Amino acid sequence: MSSTSQKHKEFVAEPMGEKSVMALAGIGEVLGKRLEEKGFDKAYVVLGQFLVLKKDEELFRDWLKDTCGANVKQQGDCYGCLREWCDSFL
Repeated sequence: MSSTSQKHKEFVAEPMGEKSVMALAGIGEVLGKRLEEKGFDKAYVVLGQFLVLKKDEELFRDWLKDTCGANVKQQGDCYGCLREWCDSFL
């Protein structure tokens, strides 16, 4: 990952709190709605899945693709965002 988006920088800069799933880098309105429909309405719920998968990049990417249809870039952006947040706050 050569550079991070503004969305990524804003997300990892502070505790997650009650942020929407759409606050995650790589997750826009379309993917956010798909995740919400499956019960992943908050960023912390996706974080929970990330942790259940033991922060494994391949497993998380596969889960994101299967759950909401995220493409490779979106998977990578979301994974990187959560990984960096965990490195800072866990």
